[in-house]
Amino acid sequence: MTPLQSLRIDSPLGPITLAATPRGLCGLWFDEQRHGPSAATIALWPQTPEAPVLQSAAQQVQAYLAGQPQRFDLPLDLSHGTAFQQKVWQALLLIDAGQTASYGELARQLNKPQAVRAVGAAVGRNPISLIVPCHRIVGSQGQLTGYAGGLWRKEALLRLEGHLAS
Repeated sequence: MTPLQSLRIDSPLGPITLAATPRGLCGLWFDEQRHGPSAATIALWPQTPEAPVLQSAAQQVQAYLAGQPQRFDLPLDLSHGTAFQQKVWQALLLIDAGQTASYGELARQLNKPQAVRAVGAAVGRNPISLIVPCHRIVGSQGQLTGYAGGLWRKEALLRLEGHLAS
């Protein structure tokens, strides 16, 4: 298994753990995020704030959360998911800030219109929250539905991007 490097940062939405492999950023988790690594697991990863990809990720995430328009420019390592999950995560990267899509739209985009639940499961297991923008996926009527980091964070992120009125 490839050794991970990590960095913890504070944010207005709570502490964030960033993780990287030599290939790129492989994780961004809020504390207590569903499907994220446990605190015990994270404690085993060396803290490497000097790692360039982690420094860059931290700077870009903090700028984004401060309200600065941001197009994340980071090498990503999405290899820790199944082939289907990776396709879903790649599709999420195509949804621009201020835009949303439904689970059904995402399933149709992937030519898997009957796989709405599988798409939803893959979205929920996205390991790089915020940067791979799973928060931009909404219910079929535009309603806010699940978010592994907490629905209140999803709402805050969409508000930050100008999708929801304050």
